[in-house]
Formats: sequence, C-alpha cells, structure tokens
Amino acid sequence: YVPPQIRKAQETLDDKKREELGRLKKMVNGLINRLSEPNLSSISGQMEELYMANSRKDMNDTLTDILMNACVTAVAMPARLMMEHVLLVSILHHNVGIEVGAHFLEAVVKKFDELCKSNAEGKECENLLALIAHLYNFHVVHCLLIFDILKKLVSTFTEKEIELILFLLKNVGFSLRKDDALALKELITEAQKKASTAEKKFQDQTRVRFMLETMLALRNNDMRKIPGYDPEPVERLRKLQRALVHSSGSGKDTQLRVSLESLLSADQVGRWWIVGSSWSGAPMISDTKSQAQQKLHVGKVSSKIMELARKLRMNTDIRRSIFCVLMTSEDFMDAFEKLLK
Repeated sequence: YVPPQIRKAQETLDDKKREELGRLKKMVNGLINRLSEPNLSSISGQMEELYMANSRKDMNDTLTDILMNACVTAVAMPARLMMEHVLLVSILHHNVGIEVGAHFLEAVVKKFDELCKSNAEGKECENLLALIAHLYNFHVVHCLLIFDILKKLVSTFTEKEIELILFLLKNVGFSLRKDDALALKELITEAQKKASTAEKKFQDQTRVRFMLETMLALRNNDMRKIPGYDPEPVERLRKLQRALVHSSGSGKDTQLRVSLESLLSADQVGRWWIVGSSWSGAPMISDTKSQAQQKLHVGKVSSKIMELARKLRMNTDIRRSIFCVLMTSEDFMDAFEKLLK
C-alpha cells in the first residue's frame, strides 16, 4: 500500500489536470487582481461559485499561493490592500467553510516561523505578521494565537523582534485588551522584565523605551499615546464584512482557537481545528513497533454476524467489535454499555 501523499509525489499530474489547475489559477488571479473595497461583494460571490464548482483542496491551494505571492513581498505592503485581501479570506471562511481560513492561516504562520528563523532582511516578516493580525481583526482566528506569537517575540527580544512587537500591537493591541486584558497585562510584565535585563545589550535604548510606552498606553487604554493609530479603516471593513457574511456563518463561533505550537506541528499531530474537536493522542507519524496492538473482545458472536461484518469490509478489530455490538444489542442502553466495555 502506497500512502496518497507519496503516491501523488510519485505520479506526475496528467495533462488534463494540469490544464484545469492552470485555468483555475488564471480565474482566481484575475479576481484577486481586480479586488478592491467597492467590488468585494461581487468578487467574493464569484469566488464562492468557484468553490462550489471545483474541489476544495485545489481552490485552497490556488487561493493561498496567489495571496501569498501578492502579499508577501520584500517591501512593506500598503495596509489597505492587505486588509482587503484578508477580508476576502474572512468572507470565504465564514460563507464557504472554516477550512478556507485554516489552510491560509497555516501557510502564513509556517512561512512566518521560517522567515523569523532565517533572519530575512526584507519586510516579509512584517507583511506576514500583518496578515495574521488582520485574520484576527476579521474574526478568522482567536486571540490565543496572537498572544503565542507575542510571547515568542518577547522571549527572543532582539531589535528585529521589538520592531515586530510594536507593529503587531499597533494593529491589534486594543482588540487584544478587549478580548483578554489579563493575558495582555502578563505579557507587558514579561516585556518589562526582559527590557530591564537586556538594557546593556542595545546601544539604542529609544526603541525599547518606545515599546514599553506603547504597552503602557495599551494597558491604560490611552489611544492618543500611540502615534499613527487609526481604527477607522478596520471598523469600516468590519461593517462591510457583516453585510457580506451570511447570518448563519457569522459571529465568533467560527474563530479558529488554535495555538502557534499546534499550527507548526500540524503535519505530526493532525489538524483538529478543522474537524472541530481536539485530538490529544500520540503523534500520527510515530514508531509503529512500540505500539502494542490492543485486542478487543465482545464476547461470542454468531458466524453469521462475522460473515456480514466481513462482507461490509469491517477490516479492523475495532470496526468489527463496534459493528457486532450494534447488531447484537437489545436496545440503545445495552449498546451503550457494551461500547463502553
């Protein structure tokens, strides 16, 4: 048996599939290039139609690639352009399904982690951080992830990290204060400790002082102390988002409450946030020899039932056991007791 991922890598995509993907990429690219605030409604509608007509995986991959190429550049992207791109993802996340936002978020976070480690010279890190900040602003992701990123930046605490902390706090600081004031207070205390121990490390102290002043302004809810802070564009686009999101999919119940660690180790431990329930077992990719096979016993069942289980392809012990329990139980309470055993 060859797993699907390896099989896909081994086989080259046939010409027809490649042609289809190329056509899809052109269509999505055309829509993204025309994206602006006035025509956001029609473009999100056309994107939803494309999601209905094509496979989710192809659409997610294509959309993520195009958005990453458009937004992650070596020069700083205009804030308004960035917001419009993320707003489109947010509308699709609420209207089509949470896997749209989840796929895009995972790609952005992994790229951000990779660039942070490589100490890239350009503005890619700021652009990626802006994408994450606006995903939070437009209710795609929960504040848990933002706090995880801030904690990671505070723990490293170099000049580049201080720039990124300031950039993130300027974009989402007051929203964080509204969502979890206690966590923000703890973060400020941690940053103050770091600043006092790292004073000798920096020649230029003004940046650190400015960051601490910004944090204190956030804690005291003083917007005037933060230069260039303007919540109006985000508020205007949030209003537009409420108009475009269907009522059933709106609200904070579709926010992805996922941590930084979970996103970075998604390939090893699975993507529980897409299904909607946490999975806390051993990693999926692990040493199979160390796993002892657990035998399940459901008492004696007739050969007729076993034959039926075989016909219906109940090909593992646990499947056979559950099938036998369901077929031989007297009522739902009896089935419940047997399943627990």
